[in-house]
Amino acid sequence: MAEDVRMVNIYIMGKKYQVPDSLTIMNAMEYAGYQLKRGCGCRAGFCGACATVYRIAGDYELKVGLACQTKVEDEMYLAQIPFFPAQKGKYRIEELEPTANQIAQFYPEIYRCVGCNACTKVCPQDLNVMQYIAYAQRGDIEKCASESFDCVMCGLCASRCPAHIVHYNVGILARRLYGRHVAPPSKPLEKRVKEINEGKFDSQLDRLMGATIEELKELYNQRDIES
Repeated sequence: MAEDVRMVNIYIMGKKYQVPDSLTIMNAMEYAGYQLKRGCGCRAGFCGACATVYRIAGDYELKVGLACQTKVEDEMYLAQIPFFPAQKGKYRIEELEPTANQIAQFYPEIYRCVGCNACTKVCPQDLNVMQYIAYAQRGDIEKCASESFDCVMCGLCASRCPAHIVHYNVGILARRLYGRHVAPPSKPLEKRVKEINEGKFDSQLDRLMGATIEELKELYNQRDIES
């Protein structure tokens, strides 16, 4: 190993390991010998599957981050969670209305927001989370849907919220309300759905389903890429 590599101590499931300080939490776990079969997701910060709780020895604060993005620190104690266990409303989107009252019916805690902005500060996507909750409070469904569009549902915002708001579930409800009740119908989409239902693409789908791995790779490599 190169002499300029700095090693740090981390603790995984209570067991101590020495790993290079240049690694992310995910890479460090693999360096330590763990096989990540779950909770590794896209490995690039865009799926939210690797939410991790950690604490640095001597620091009272419990911290959170995505394991694929967060660098290891000396004396870091790690505990990964499969998902953030937060409240999730159950509804039939076609029966709802795109209003603030409708969102509040399922997530009344949005009106407990204290404006601390901890949700925005912890977001790995750099979303203005507190702002889209404000849009939800005012019933501005389109702006709430737009501001929350890049949410990866990791749950880190909810883990830091003193008001126990489930921001990411509020955002997805707003996007569903917008798509079902606010956005104008997409004529090209309606046309394509009609073509699918009429069986226009059945032969192509059958060919794909019967193709070998090599044939699928060739089709993928030769595909038309939109500009």
